Amino acid sequence: MTEPGKQPSPAAGRTPYVARKISGPVLMGVVPGQPLAVAHRAAELAYSLGVKLVCAYVDVTTYLAEEPDGRVEARPIDPDGIDDDIEGISATIAAELRAALDGTGVDWSFVTLAGDPARALGRLAESADASVIVVGTRERGLGARLEELLVGSVAVHLTHRQHRPVLVVPLAPHRHQPKAGH
Repeated sequence: MTEPGKQPSPAAGRTPYVARKISGPVLMGVVPGQPLAVAHRAAELAYSLGVKLVCAYVDVTTYLAEEPDGRVEARPIDPDGIDDDIEGISATIAAELRAALDGTGVDWSFVTLAGDPARALGRLAESADASVIVVGTRERGLGARLEELLVGSVAVHLTHRQHRPVLVVPLAPHRHQPKAGH
């Protein structure tokens, strides 16, 4: 530990670490029906750090396409497929977040992204210079396990592709049963 006012001596040939104040927003990935525990933890973190909270829903039924004039727009993966109500889904998520976060003192916003969730969240984290990305775990069950096996975990993909921290909020943790006599 260094005394106040004294700089630590740098190790041979290394630049000393200089702490900086965290200023980038907390980026939270959100999915329909996600328990509010994820939003609560992300809001607490943003509030504690004194930064904005950016909540992002990624529509996996669309992809980003660049137009000849340079504009980027979301297009459906299957234009003849089921017409999901993306605007309705986004509006529902935004309303749930508004009910949970308005009046908390946390400056927050909501955005809808397109494509692969890990890549879309990574792009937004990079462009917003996010301090941390917050995601929730999946619900337990055979369907969730099969989906994770087939497409992988967003949290795992993020941790392998990011230089910023990823906070994973458990949604249904195992309950630790104390041993008899302890």
